[in-house]
Amino acid sequence: MLEPKFIRENVAFLKKDFKRRKDNSILKALDSFIVLDEEIRKLKVEVDDLRRKRNEYSQQVNKLRKEGKSIDSILKKVKAIPDKIRAKELEYAEKEKELARVHSKLPNPMHKDVEYGKNDEDNVELKKWGKIPKFDFEIKNHIEILENLGLVDFDISATLSGNGYYVLKGDLALLNQAILQYAIDFMNKRGYTYVEPPLMIRKDILFAALDQGEFDNSIYAIEGEDLCMIGTSEHPILGLHTRDIIDEGDLPKKYFSYTMCFRKEIGSHGINEKGLWRTHQFNKVEQFIFCEPDKSWEMFDELLKNKEDFFQSLEIPYRLVSSCTGDLSVWKAKMIDLEAWRPTTKDYGELTSLSNCLSYQAQSLGIKLRRKDGTKELVHTLNNTCVATSRALVAIVENFQQKDGSIKVPKVLVKYLGKKVIK
Repeated sequence: MLEPKFIRENVAFLKKDFKRRKDNSILKALDSFIVLDEEIRKLKVEVDDLRRKRNEYSQQVNKLRKEGKSIDSILKKVKAIPDKIRAKELEYAEKEKELARVHSKLPNPMHKDVEYGKNDEDNVELKKWGKIPKFDFEIKNHIEILENLGLVDFDISATLSGNGYYVLKGDLALLNQAILQYAIDFMNKRGYTYVEPPLMIRKDILFAALDQGEFDNSIYAIEGEDLCMIGTSEHPILGLHTRDIIDEGDLPKKYFSYTMCFRKEIGSHGINEKGLWRTHQFNKVEQFIFCEPDKSWEMFDELLKNKEDFFQSLEIPYRLVSSCTGDLSVWKAKMIDLEAWRPTTKDYGELTSLSNCLSYQAQSLGIKLRRKDGTKELVHTLNNTCVATSRALVAIVENFQQKDGSIKVPKVLVKYLGKKVIK
């Protein structure tokens, strides 16, 4: 969430920024926040004042008793105070609940380059890279190619688990591991610290990284437990520094991790066909940075370069797309997707997302930095997928398919797989 102090001190700036989204409900939430926040702080003063008076009256009663004087006049005042305090506290609690509700609706201020749009169809293409492959034969989609080679089984996975799962076999399973190992080596060489976090996470950590809508549509909750399966290792990495105060000299902290991830995929997409593109379970290598606010956009550019360099090394043609206001989650200030060319659909499909969340996530988990002069402020957090292997496999299989039904292996993966062609 946005830091309350930041909201109070930047109302005009936030109103201007929120107007760019053209959503009156956000502006109403901001107005409600300002009113409720003022009322709550006023109530706190009133409650504190009542408690002070109660203590003063108690002291006066004790003094009069010692002096053998009547305490009747003061006793009436003392007895009336608890009811007044209780009423104020109830009012305070109700207003706090309402404040929390409107607070959660306030989005991150956006980067100045984010353009207005209603949904992902209005996202802005920033660049294209790579040569679109030309084929002198009738191309097939990844499902046909892989089933013909006997490298995947969607029927048995549907029997085992239902739609949205897969069984990889032989060289395809090994290619999946080759991509993972290459990604780990790639990020390690760039000086990021490798971590392997738990695959389950507590809800309070999770809600620092997403909202209720995203939770309902994507997260598997464990029945009877305060735990959920992770949808991305971004979430547990974010939680690594919960309530930490990090010395300025120890920033930025750069992490990357490999985990399996689990997503419901409920909503506008859903899972209604077999294949590797949209699945409930997948393997992913994630990048994550904690940094000083003044280094935030520098780190954003670094993460963008990492992802471009990675997919350029795989020789997968792609484009970069910047999310418009209507496609930008409330906790993100800017998001850039890398989309791979799919010859079978003759269109680009999302492979990775890069996001700068500014201090929005850090506020919820109390992650701060300590400046050299002793002052403290919230850190900024950024995340970026290095690679989700299931979608990378689709891009490789469809772009590197050969006339005889085989698949050419990207050069950088040959040493990991031990062969140049999958037959």
